[in-house]
Order: sequence, then structure tokens, then C-alpha cells
Amino acid sequence: MQAEIITIGDEILIGQIVDTNSAFLGKELNKVGISVYQITSIQDEKAHILKALKEAEENADIIIITGGLGPTKDDITKHTICEYFNDTLIEDRDVLANVEKIFSSYNAPLLEVNKQQALVPSKAKVLMNYNGTAPGMWLEKNGKVFVSLPGVPYEMKALILDQVIPKLREQFKFPYIEHKTILTYGLGESALAERIASWEDNLPSFIKLAYLPSLGRVRLRLSGNAYDKVLVHIEIQNQINLLLPKIEDVFVGYEEDESIEALIGRLLTEKGRTLALAESCTGGRIAKSFTENAGASAFFKGGFVTYATEAKINILNVPKSLIDKYSVVSREVAEAMAKNARLLYNSDYAISTTGNAGPSKGDSDAEVGTVWIAIATADKVSSEVFNFGNHRQKVIVRATNKAFEMLKKQIEVG
Repeated sequence: MQAEIITIGDEILIGQIVDTNSAFLGKELNKVGISVYQITSIQDEKAHILKALKEAEENADIIIITGGLGPTKDDITKHTICEYFNDTLIEDRDVLANVEKIFSSYNAPLLEVNKQQALVPSKAKVLMNYNGTAPGMWLEKNGKVFVSLPGVPYEMKALILDQVIPKLREQFKFPYIEHKTILTYGLGESALAERIASWEDNLPSFIKLAYLPSLGRVRLRLSGNAYDKVLVHIEIQNQINLLLPKIEDVFVGYEEDESIEALIGRLLTEKGRTLALAESCTGGRIAKSFTENAGASAFFKGGFVTYATEAKINILNVPKSLIDKYSVVSREVAEAMAKNARLLYNSDYAISTTGNAGPSKGDSDAEVGTVWIAIATADKVSSEVFNFGNHRQKVIVRATNKAFEMLKKQIEVG
């Protein structure tokens, strides 16, 4: 069973908004065993909509359309759907009552253009939108299902979860799909693929492996697809049990469970340990990653973003003589930053970053991409140097991920 998603609106095509609807729809459809064949974004223009609907009908069993259902003249989706289905618009009294109720709750005047939201194709089954004025519409043609939904994300999500998915489940039988995503750090995609090649070659036909690399980390996603739910679940776990011994040195956990930042936070909390940060080239990214997770206050004491050389001297008490002698991007300065941050916050651990993210070298002669990362504990300070390339954002993200990797290993050894 395959689906196609069609998003309508110039605002998506010109980059004015990000299409989050398709990501949500793809995820929710996948949960019930529906594979998304294609995602298409088009203008709110009749010829484009008609062409997209025709092609989608040829490609997929379920076509979900979002957007173009507003009350203004530039929203023509309903009229175009009527043309595609050789249909006419009629007023739905229940939809009109819903529109009237919404405007009454806002104490706003109900204009004639708003009343037109109650016009729907006569062949459509109305999906009542209790969060907005534009209803969802369910139509069928040649054994294919077409669902038109408003583009407002929270309205679309409620309709999908409360009405569309349950209705699809009633009408069709779907295979069971299960994903398990393994998080690894510190080994590149090619090296990882070579290491697990023999295991990958022997995967059952109903289980697929996908490599999802990003800067400093690789996710391995196992996807099982079959009508036997028990078989899929058991076999995915069997394959994970065979895989983990091959990657135990770079294995972090499962994406479905927690990120590496959340894992570090949990380890620190369980051990009753605390953390402080002294960031330079990462500009607060490490702190942000920790504090995005609930419960960070249990272990995270705080951090300094000492971007300028003067800040390292005046706030972190890094001796100017040390910077003059070794440069701001050096082992000595990185270790002094971590050590002093730990003392200032009275924490068990502190981690520091200092480097040249580029494009210029700044206050150091170190090559662009050079980053020193140091970790301080009550007993010692250790550090490593890396070169993360010459792309600024890439350097910052890779430095952040490497800091997580180093800190996790330090916490695990005590």
C-alpha cells in the first residue's frame, strides 16, 4: 500500500515556510504500514493541481493533499478538486455551524467569504475540523483514496490522527512496519559499512538497513516490513543482537530511547555528578543541546561562552601569558579553560572547546578547522586536538558531537 503526499502553496516553493506537514505525514503513515511513494510540492494553480492529482492517482493508492483550502481567492484547491472529480460544491450545514461557532467564540464578525468554507464537493465525506474553519475532505475514485486537508499544521495533525488514520485502518489491511535506529559515534560511514558488511549481507529479505550519517555520528536504521508483527519484532531484535558485538566501541544507544545528550545527562544524574562548560568555537551549542532535555538542572550547573580572547582572560581567568606563549587555540588554553570552569562552578566535570571555525584564523595562527577539546575532573585534565575541515558550520557541529563522545567515555570510566 503506497501513498503520495501533495503540498500546495507558493510559500513552500519560495522558502517562506518549511514544509513540516510532509515529515509528519510520512512518519504517521509509516507507523500504520503505509509507504510514501513520493512527496510533491506545487503552486496553488489549477493546471499544476490537476496534473499532480492525475500523476498521484497513477502512482499511489492513497493521495493526501495539504494546503490551498483558505477562504481567499488565491486558494483554489476545492474548486480544482471538483473539476478533477467532475463534481460541484454544496453547502454542508454541519461545517457552517462549526464556522459560526468558531467566529462566535472569537467575538468576530462572520463574513460571507468565511461562510464559503462550508462549501464542499458533493461526493466528499466531510472530516470536521474542530480547530479551524476549513474541513477535511475524503473522496474516492477508481479504488484510490484522496484526502484533502488544511495546511495549518495543528489542524492537519488533529485530522490525521483523529479521523484519517482510523478511517484508513477500517478500510484497508496494512503490513506491520517496525524501525529500530542505532546511534554510533566516532566512526565514519564507510568504515562502519566495511566493518558490518558480512552482517548486512545476511539480513532477512523483509529487513532493510539504512545508513543515516551526520557530522561525527552515524545512525543505523533497521526497518522490518511484513504482515506478521511478531516475526518482524523478534527478527529485528535478533539482528541487533548479532550487530552490537561488532560495533560495541562506537555504540551509544537507540534513537527511539534517547539522544547522546540525554544519555550523558542520565549518566551524570544517576551518579550524582555535575557538569560545567567553557565554550569558545562552539558558541553555546553544547549547552543548548543539554538544556533542551528536561531535567538538565539535575546535573548541568552552567557554562561560559568565552568567545573573545579577553573573555577567556577576564571571566575564565586564563593567564594572558599562557595565551601569548601558546596561542588561544592550544592544548594549554583548552585545559586551563576546562579546569577553571570546573573550579568556578564547583562541578565534577567540565568540558571546554577552543578552535578556529573559520573562515579566517581570528586570534590564532592555527589552521581553520583546528579544535582543542579538554575535559577536567577533580583528578586530572585531558585534551585532544582535531581538524574538522574548512566549513564553519561543519566544524562547529563536529566539535560539539566529538565533545559529547569524549565526555561520555570519561563518565563511563569514572
